[in-house]
Amino acid sequence: MRTFEIDVAMRPGGAVVTVTGDLDLATCPHLIRATDTIPLEGRMLTLELSAVTFMDSTGLNMLLGLRERARAEGGTLDLAGLPEQARNVLDHTSTSDLFALRPGRAA
Repeated sequence: MRTFEIDVAMRPGGAVVTVTGDLDLATCPHLIRATDTIPLEGRMLTLELSAVTFMDSTGLNMLLGLRERARAEGGTLDLAGLPEQARNVLDHTSTSDLFALRPGRAA
């Protein structure tokens, strides 16, 4: 079994959530629970994803839902260090342009 870890670091103006492991059906509920408690009103949430080893459509749907939550609450969502495999999921579904993509190691 692969390791899945989430680290939440609150910063002035937002939070950085570092994710390690797969983003899939088994792990997305954990990330949703971890981010549900982060206030987004007028703040930036950065997901540091450079240590993500795999992302499927469940991971994509979770990112889209988190993006919508951030927008609804007046915040923003940035994706940092998106690995090539995860970037391909966004590209193949024409959703890349919906996200602010940044180089890795936002933490």
